Amino acid sequence: MVRTLRNSHAAAVLILLAGLLLLLISGCRSSVTPTGPAPPAKEGKGVKLHIGLIPEQNLFKQMDRYEPLVSYISRKTGIDIKLSILPRYGNIVGNFVSAGLDGAFFGSFTFALAHEKLGVQVLVRPEDLDGVSTYHGMMFVRKDSGIRSVEQMRGKRFAFVDKATTAGYLLPLAYFRQHQKNYRTFLREYYFAGTHEDAIYDVLNKKADIGAAKNTVFNRLAKSDGRINDELLILAESPEVPENALAVRKNMDGALKSRLESALLTMESDPEGARILKAFGARRFVLTRTSDYNPVYEYARASDLNLATYDYLND
Repeated sequence: MVRTLRNSHAAAVLILLAGLLLLLISGCRSSVTPTGPAPPAKEGKGVKLHIGLIPEQNLFKQMDRYEPLVSYISRKTGIDIKLSILPRYGNIVGNFVSAGLDGAFFGSFTFALAHEKLGVQVLVRPEDLDGVSTYHGMMFVRKDSGIRSVEQMRGKRFAFVDKATTAGYLLPLAYFRQHQKNYRTFLREYYFAGTHEDAIYDVLNKKADIGAAKNTVFNRLAKSDGRINDELLILAESPEVPENALAVRKNMDGALKSRLESALLTMESDPEGARILKAFGARRFVLTRTSDYNPVYEYARASDLNLATYDYLND
């Protein structure tokens, strides 16, 4: 009898334990989140971006010009923006991959290159205090050089800026092609000055006989150095192309791109933004699209350059 009661008690305990175990298992199953790919993270406040600058002029002048602008955008958007000036124009394309750049203020030719090679997307560009948002290239000599035609350039020394610039390379390349001259053999010597400012001053100071640069840098320097207009003569000019514009990586979150774009496009309506714009040398920022660069693509085609495979390393 005792054995029977013990067996019945043990069986009851086992049944109770089994029931509790089933309840625990059922509860655990109901709290499990279904498996599957996680949704992509949104790039919101607190995000960090790395923006590059082309070496348009002296390193310190370039940073002095862009740092207040970038600080303003950081404050307005909550985005932590790191600003870096690249040592030369061509590096801006390679550094999008090697340095993990998120965007850059591209010149017209570097944008065309980066768009073809990396798919970057342009957002906005500045409009200057006179309401102009484009620039053109210029070829120039000293007035006392005696050079007034392509034939008089034979055997002279030429200061290009960089093979990845419209004003500092595409213009003279097209100019020499138009006159059926191979500049590599027609000139005595040529070199790449690295910045528009250096190319201008190299001709002014007689380091080079001929130079090429963008008119906006030429005019900016001429305001503080009267010798530039007094002693230099412009021989040729290129079509108008977009001023340096902000473009970003193709896979950047759309909401983040909109925040950057909006902050720049509304600067002129904010007293602080208007003050920073004036110091930057701009009246406002304007929307920019890839079609605005058609003159650059036409220039490249006329010079038989395939931008997708173009070797922009200086030689």
